[in-house]
Amino acid sequence: MKRFPNPNDFPYKSWSYSQGFMLWGMEALYRYTGDRKYFDYIMSYADTHVSEDGELLRFDGSSMDDMMSGAIIVWAYTQTNAEDFRAENFRAEKYRAENFRKACETIRKAFDDYPRNSDGGFWHARKLTGQMWVDGVFMGLMFLTKYGFYIGDTEYCFDEAVIQLKAIYDRCGKDGLILHAFSEDRQAVWADKETGLSPEVWSEGLGWYALILPQVLELMQKKHPERESLEKQYSELLHALKKHQSTDNGLWFQVVDKGDRADNWNDSSGSAMFLYSIQKAIELGIAAGEEFTPVVEKAWNGLITKAKINDEGLLDLYDACDGVCVQKDYSVYINYKKSVNAKEAVAAFLWAAALIEKGSAPKD
Repeated sequence: MKRFPNPNDFPYKSWSYSQGFMLWGMEALYRYTGDRKYFDYIMSYADTHVSEDGELLRFDGSSMDDMMSGAIIVWAYTQTNAEDFRAENFRAEKYRAENFRKACETIRKAFDDYPRNSDGGFWHARKLTGQMWVDGVFMGLMFLTKYGFYIGDTEYCFDEAVIQLKAIYDRCGKDGLILHAFSEDRQAVWADKETGLSPEVWSEGLGWYALILPQVLELMQKKHPERESLEKQYSELLHALKKHQSTDNGLWFQVVDKGDRADNWNDSSGSAMFLYSIQKAIELGIAAGEEFTPVVEKAWNGLITKAKINDEGLLDLYDACDGVCVQKDYSVYINYKKSVNAKEAVAAFLWAAALIEKGSAPKD
């Protein structure tokens, strides 16, 4: 917040998945601490993207990435529509529940004509013919499931979530892990000409999948006919992550299933995502605490070694890449430039830290 007093300035552009990802971490801080400064920070972002007549600004629905920050607009609607909020009338002239709802409906309608593969999987972007990326499953479903739970069209939203999660699992699954992407026409430069699959299990890509499974299951009805199948996917992932966790420091590798290679390295972004997901699975009763709590503890102890306090008293996060797209081979993933405070890593660390440390946070 000190670095980016205006959340619109968080990289890489004003309306993007990175804002939504980061601000959902801020939502956790607000929920766990009750500190109004987090509420105001998130709401300032929502307010600048929704006009006084409910028009959603800077949104064009051109990609799954474009859907992600819509989750924040859903949150803004739930906050401003609450009875105690209306009674309090806190800056009521700024926080307009029905306008936020109208803006959310704009995003929901963008799914109606969004292009798909033959199995129903959404393309990552309208211009990326036939390409389904695991990143996009997170981006799209973060909005859809929250829209379905808090606003409406519940049956469609959760049935769609099942379609997308099953599509990426069926196409890209690899021993409980998920390869980065699939190209239905095999024309992507990174795609195997026989299978259409990308070559590697990229840490952060798998991390998006690891994050969205608990987000969906936490909101999905217990009686949904496909809930058990999603829990099975989740369980397979958890056991695969346990298998591939580094025995040295509890983190995970940039290419997750090739940790035995000397040039592979521990990625703080994906590791934070996996840490969050495993802890969340324990809290949801999907993972056994006696089996997975040691995994969480070792991962947390490893992750905080990647966070350093600089001379200005601010936290810097090391050993992550910024904005990696699907790549053609192992060497590109391994040699991709690392950044300090990569935007995805910062947000992932915030999600993980908030969840792990919430037990010590004040509630009033």
